[in-house]
Amino acid sequence: MSERLPGFGLDLQHVPSEPRGSAVALLYRRVGAGVEVYWVKRGKALAFAGGFYAFPGGKLDAADAQVPVRGATGEEAALRSAAARELFEEAGVLVAEGAEALSQEKLDALRKALLAGKLGWGELLLAEGLALRADDFRGAGRWITPPSVPVRFDTHFYLVELPPKARAELWPGELSEGAWIAPQAALARWNDGTALLHPPAVHALQVLGAFKDEADARARLLTPPYCPGYISQRIEFQKGVRVVALETATLPPATHTNAYVLGNGELLLVDPGSGDVKQYAKLLSLVSSLKAEGCKPVAVVLTHHHGDHVGGARAVKERLGIPLWCHAKTAEWLDFPVERLLEDGEVLELAGDVPQRWRVLHTPGHARGHLCLVDERSRSAVVGDMVAGVGSIVIDPPEGNMRDYLAQLARLRDWPVTTLYPAHGPPLPDGPAKLQEYLNHRAQREALILDAVPTGGISLAEVVERAYADTPPVMHPVAERSALATLEKLVAEGRVREESARYFRQGS
Repeated sequence: MSERLPGFGLDLQHVPSEPRGSAVALLYRRVGAGVEVYWVKRGKALAFAGGFYAFPGGKLDAADAQVPVRGATGEEAALRSAAARELFEEAGVLVAEGAEALSQEKLDALRKALLAGKLGWGELLLAEGLALRADDFRGAGRWITPPSVPVRFDTHFYLVELPPKARAELWPGELSEGAWIAPQAALARWNDGTALLHPPAVHALQVLGAFKDEADARARLLTPPYCPGYISQRIEFQKGVRVVALETATLPPATHTNAYVLGNGELLLVDPGSGDVKQYAKLLSLVSSLKAEGCKPVAVVLTHHHGDHVGGARAVKERLGIPLWCHAKTAEWLDFPVERLLEDGEVLELAGDVPQRWRVLHTPGHARGHLCLVDERSRSAVVGDMVAGVGSIVIDPPEGNMRDYLAQLARLRDWPVTTLYPAHGPPLPDGPAKLQEYLNHRAQREALILDAVPTGGISLAEVVERAYADTPPVMHPVAERSALATLEKLVAEGRVREESARYFRQGS
């Protein structure tokens, strides 16, 4: 992703998508004086929350509303029906009156038929004489996906105790893991960055980690902090890595640039990219609440100079009275003071209850002064515009250089990094795989560009028309910049010759 290119329009106002109804079953069992919860890991290929840990659940199906639930009507009944169905599909636990009489073999056969679409949910319950009961699914909170996310859900959580003799079991499919875990152990994984969690899961685990009884747990589950209108104002995918999505003038399909607040005591603020006071006020509000908890902002850090990354930098640094740090090549573009120039290899240490050490990597290619920050403990990386969780990355000469960019993708892959936190879109849990995907894609595009260049010569626009036939024409002005960067790479390697703005294939 990049800032808007000159002459490239599509400056559309961001209109949040409508949230879809969904339901989650927070399944627990009593162990000694506490509880364990059943969590699942979503497959990496899933478009929403791929690679994250969560609890069994999913979107509301139209047929869910046709299933009677004793003690509930309307939407409350439909949501509980959805929670019960998802719990059976994803964990194999059938919570319904009469289910205790079914053998494990029968349960497995019913689950298989339901997943294969050979048996409807209501049909299954009716055929086996089973009844859903509202009291088995106790309301445990409501969460709505923030407006910055393209696909949004209005999710109702239900606290469900594992029935006697019931067994939870993951079957391979959209989920890659399923296991019982103590809430404290799950939070320890979140603390060290080996388990990414969304705010509802963090809150649920924190509540259940101090389990006294179901009534107390439900009361606390229903009243999460920092969550006005059911939308979380504190998003911390791993401890000490918080994101605030700010609306910016970036390239579609992205509509926001992620500002990151790093640290568990001392704080770094990375890429406050919006100059709109209503937007950077969101970041300042988060920092204010963290200061009230004893945290201290120490600097604003910029990954690079593009407008959708630096738009609010001056205002934020002045409001908080803190310095700005960036690479020297970024500082050249700024019209306000830079207090510290960052160099490749140095470490930014942040004191706190869990100290952090962020290694600075100079990663030119998208921009000459581009930086990434890698957490030495978890190897998670804030990567700016090296990759994107939504859209693609533009390499725009002369500031952009394709050879440098590819070299830095490989460097990050081989570091190796773990989770990537991009400037646009959600976190990418399998960093090396995503970086290799980008390298493969660029290699494939380079081959198409090289094939498009004849020995008799061709213009840049003609190259784009041939090599980007799979790209909508409205995006060709953007594609042209990356095509030029690739042609410059091919010229430097002696495989293409440029003369009078035309390109000629060299050799055979």
